Amino acid sequence: MPYFQGDALQEYNRLYRKYDSIFHELALSASLSNSAFAILYYIMEGTEETCSQKELCNRLFLSKQTIHSSIRKLREEGLLTLEPGKGRDLKIRLTPAGRRLGEERLLPLMELENDAFRDMGPKDSRLLLTLTARYLAIFEKKANSYIRKNNSPFLPEEGREREKGI
Repeated sequence: MPYFQGDALQEYNRLYRKYDSIFHELALSASLSNSAFAILYYIMEGTEETCSQKELCNRLFLSKQTIHSSIRKLREEGLLTLEPGKGRDLKIRLTPAGRRLGEERLLPLMELENDAFRDMGPKDSRLLLTLTARYLAIFEKKANSYIRKNNSPFLPEEGREREKGI
């Protein structure tokens, strides 16, 4: 049976990839990898001075390994430090050099994104958020159902245990 994907979904997927491509180009313009750019961007836009690796994984939807290797590289470059947190948790903090890099290279790019959002106007920007969140919630529910149904090896171990009632 041939696969059919409607024009609207094809366009959504194209736009999603274009959005990713724009951020990739912005990361390159800041001389950063995509993951390093995402980490620094998240820290710069946050209200807290520190964050944890777990928080980065949850907010950026990147693997623990990707976050860990990017943090290690950013530490080697003198842009981040690690500080003791609660228990075994380590807090990630920008160094003065990391803060300068963020202010010089990331804040202007963040302002471009804010300008684009403002140019859409409050009604359209809210509609974009609402519809994107709705689509993602529906898609995630269907994806999780598919994964459970097919007992995918990609389902985390604790998810398989929950499904089996262990």
